[in-house]
Parts: sequence; structure tokens; C-alpha cells
Amino acid sequence: MLEQIKKTLTDFDTEILELNSSDELETIRIKYLGRKGILSQLFDDFRKLTGNDKPIIGKTLNQAKIDITNKFNQVFEKFKSGTKASDFYIDLSLPGRKSLVGSKHIITQTLDEVKNIFKGLGFSIYEGPELESDYNNFEALNFPDDHPARDMQDTFFVSEKFLMRTHTSPVQIRLMKEKKPPLRAIMPGKVYRNEALSAKSYCLFHQVEGLLVDTDVTFAELKGTLVSFAQQLYGKDVKYRFRASFFPFTEPSAEVDIWWEQQGKEGRWLEILGCGMVDPNVLLNVGIDPEKYIGYAFGMGVERMALLKYGIDDIRLLFDNDIRFLKQFISV
Repeated sequence: MLEQIKKTLTDFDTEILELNSSDELETIRIKYLGRKGILSQLFDDFRKLTGNDKPIIGKTLNQAKIDITNKFNQVFEKFKSGTKASDFYIDLSLPGRKSLVGSKHIITQTLDEVKNIFKGLGFSIYEGPELESDYNNFEALNFPDDHPARDMQDTFFVSEKFLMRTHTSPVQIRLMKEKKPPLRAIMPGKVYRNEALSAKSYCLFHQVEGLLVDTDVTFAELKGTLVSFAQQLYGKDVKYRFRASFFPFTEPSAEVDIWWEQQGKEGRWLEILGCGMVDPNVLLNVGIDPEKYIGYAFGMGVERMALLKYGIDDIRLLFDNDIRFLKQFISV
């Protein structure tokens, strides 16, 4: 009989929450509290019981009647004020709902790790606007007028003189104009390029540029800095290579590749950053004497860093906002 009482309480709680009118409330009163209702029938059955369990059953049945009567009266009073039962009724016997706590996006996690590594290497952090002038984005960085990056097919131009920055290198220009050497800083932020979407490319991504300007700077120091960074991010056994390359604002220039292995797939080299010694023309454009100062610069894509670090095979997954994907990378 204890199971019958428990079921009656459960059924009542369910039905009272689904009420939409006072007529339905009256129906429930008759069903449970009426002279021929369920509770009356339970009391009739109780009187026929014998045995040692009768006191416990009687106490449980009396409490069930009190609970049902109180809940009914609460709902009745609310209905008189025009409120539905489901709008206010709380069953305190139900288990609590677990609170969902947000987490940093995987891109933010990777970016934070990159920034912390470079801060440990003595670099400061500077940021700049995403809407940039053609001068800071191209001309001051030694891009010729006929460079393909100035074409509408590669860059989001807002007007003839302004565009959505294609790299965070313009922050280097702003920094060198505002401060005198020695300089040691990284510039993280979003960049925009008019590119076709693919597993390895996206029209919006995050970049971290780095700049060091001083009187005694060598390419060997640049290489050592980047190798130390790669080993801290990917582990001491990371496989890397430097390849000769070309960038308008550095000379000599190089690209750094990391060996990318995916389970069940053939490994391959994936380019993660470009670097080189700052071109003397760039220093002249910002009023720094290239005869006295020399520098190095580098730029890396944060999304590609994340692909390598977490074994992700498609950059588009980072922007789809699929909670099933993002839950795999919840930060603690």
C-alpha cells in the first residue's frame, strides 16, 4: 500500500502542474479529495489492514493527505489571482539541476597559451585596431603598389584608404612610431582575408605578430626564440624545420613548419609562421635609424596552432559553434 500512496503523490504533482483552467482544478479536487476520491478509497483500504505495518502506513497516508490538501490550496489561491500552477509551483522533492558553467573557446585557450609563453620570454603585449589604413597595413611595411595583397580579391577594402587588416603587422608600425628602441613585443588579434574557405583556410582568423628591435640582434636569436616557443607549446620532441621564404617587410625571410601527424592518416608538414629580419626600409618608414638598429619579426596563425596541438583536421570546426565539438576542449 505504501507504493500506492507514493504513486498517488506523484500523479497528483504531475496533474496539478498541467492545469490550464479552474474547471480542471475542480476535476482534480474531486478525483483526489472528493468523498469518493482516491484518498477516500485509500483510507477505506487502510481500515481493512492488519499487521505490524499498519501504524507506519497510517502515518504515511495521513501525511500524504496533508501534502495534497496544502498543494491544492496553494494552487487554488493562485488560480484566483489568475496565475497558472506551473508558473509558481516548485516541487522541492525533485533533484537539483546542475548548473552549466561556460568555458574559454579553444582558440582563446590556444591564444592565451601563446601569449603566456612569449611573456615568459620577455615580450610585452600590444594591440591595435582591426580597421586599418592602407599606409599602416601595406605601404609602411614595404608592400609595392602592384603587390597582389592590395587586390580586392585578397583584401576586404572598406574604402580606397581603409581596409580590414590582413595581418597584425600594422601594430608593429604603430608601436615603432610611438616608442623608441629597444622594443620587444607581440601583437595578438583578429585579421581578415578574402580567401575561399577550406579545411586549412578561413576568411577570419587570429594572428600573433612579434617584433624585436635593438642594436645587436641576429637571425640565430630569432631562430632560438621560435624553437623555444615551439618546444614549450608542442613539447621538447616537436619536429620542425625552417625554409627560406620571402616577405616584403623582412630580409632574409623564412617560414617554420611543424610535422603534423593524424591518426590513420599520412603525416605532413604544416606551415605555422613566417619570420625574418626587419627590412631597413620599414625602419626608415617609422623614423628608426637602420644603421644603428636592427630587428626581427614573426607572425603566426593561432588556428593552425590549435589544429596541430589538439589534432583537429578542419579549421572550419573552430568557427561552427557546435557545442558537441566545443565540449571536447573545456578548460579546467
